[in-house]
Amino acid sequence: MKILKIIIPFLTLTAVCSLYMSCTKENPLTATIDPNLSYAATAQVFNATVRASRNYIYVDGKPISGVALAFGAVFPATAYAFKINAGSRNLLIKDTLPTTTQVPLSFSHTLDVGKFYTIFMYDTVTNPKQITVINKIVIPTDTTARLRFANFIYNTTFLPNVDVYSFRKIPGTPVFVGGSPVFTTSTPVFSNIATTQVTDFIPYPSGLSDTLYVYATGTTSPLITKQLVTSLTPTRSYTSVYNGSFKATKGVTTFATY
Repeated sequence: MKILKIIIPFLTLTAVCSLYMSCTKENPLTATIDPNLSYAATAQVFNATVRASRNYIYVDGKPISGVALAFGAVFPATAYAFKINAGSRNLLIKDTLPTTTQVPLSFSHTLDVGKFYTIFMYDTVTNPKQITVINKIVIPTDTTARLRFANFIYNTTFLPNVDVYSFRKIPGTPVFVGGSPVFTTSTPVFSNIATTQVTDFIPYPSGLSDTLYVYATGTTSPLITKQLVTSLTPTRSYTSVYNGSFKATKGVTTFATY
């Protein structure tokens, strides 16, 4: 009888605890970054969608980003891209504000184990689009960095391709006309880049400030002049994106990719 008296209260307590645990609310958690590459691909998202202000990223219905991704911003900003299980994945990027006019961007993509990807969002909030590219990462064996160029400028009508020049790559002493250097004897660092095109990475000097000049191919007046925000770090890879509205505010955003 004594043993039975002890067992019955114990079982009652266990049942109460089990009931409490089953009724406890589970809060949704943001996915954590896992450094294990044996099963995953890595990705980074750049927002070139005009007027987009507060986007969140979901993979297979699970939230990935904990901070809103605004126009001209990149996630993750540190260049250590978030991990996604390899295979066919469903991605959703949307503004969660109930009154938003932004159309959700939903798409599927097959990701390979160990590969690096950049997802470029572009166009406008009423017609959002994306292009996903594989980052061909090569770590330099010297002190150079690597740079690529992406053209995601928005316009309602056709736009010409662009050439990109580097101030530091002008041979001899630069000649200025109307405040802009003359590149008649120079070779563009990126040539004839069409809208939505992303170039391969090229070797680029590190540790030095530089200014990029974007011209419509075959013209002599720059569309935009943009100084690189910081000098590039040796052995790192960077992306410069021509983005914004061609008839309004446009810019060139440079961010670390790897």
